[in-house]
Amino acid sequence: MTLLKIARMGHPVLLRRADAVEDPASPDIARLVADMVETMEDAGGVGLAAPQVHRSCRVFVYRVPAARSTGAPDDQPCGPQVLINPHITPIGDETVLRLEGCLSIPGLRGWVPRHTRIAYHGLDARGQRLEGTASGFVANVMQHEYDHLNGILYPMRMNDLRKMGFDTEMTRYGEQQA
Repeated sequence: MTLLKIARMGHPVLLRRADAVEDPASPDIARLVADMVETMEDAGGVGLAAPQVHRSCRVFVYRVPAARSTGAPDDQPCGPQVLINPHITPIGDETVLRLEGCLSIPGLRGWVPRHTRIAYHGLDARGQRLEGTASGFVANVMQHEYDHLNGILYPMRMNDLRKMGFDTEMTRYGEQQA
């Protein structure tokens, strides 16, 4: 496996809609997924989309650490997961502000409105259909990574850029800004 270089905000690959994956079970996609998981874990992230590693294809990986899970049935801790050619749909109109960071925007965090529950479907690494619902932390991560596949970075979702700042300041004062 290989650690991949992470594209940073300003790189054009992050601003375009990623291409559909033709063959989810191909060796190239299997290698990409393995490298993305290794890169995500090495960087201390909880999600990573292919455009973030300079590949314009509709793939993202994610994980839910036990400390971040709400324990709800559709927000359980899990090791690395992959979703290929995903589609996400909000369930209801309810949103919540969530403090987000991004491996492509190092050192900054911001309060982003996200749907509290989503339905999703896509393919796994074998090309088998996956579908389900998600809430809590996992719903947040999936929406964030899905945005990357559509050329959207989290600051583009923010309603108030005054609620964005450096990691250290947001850790110290972030709850006061929500």
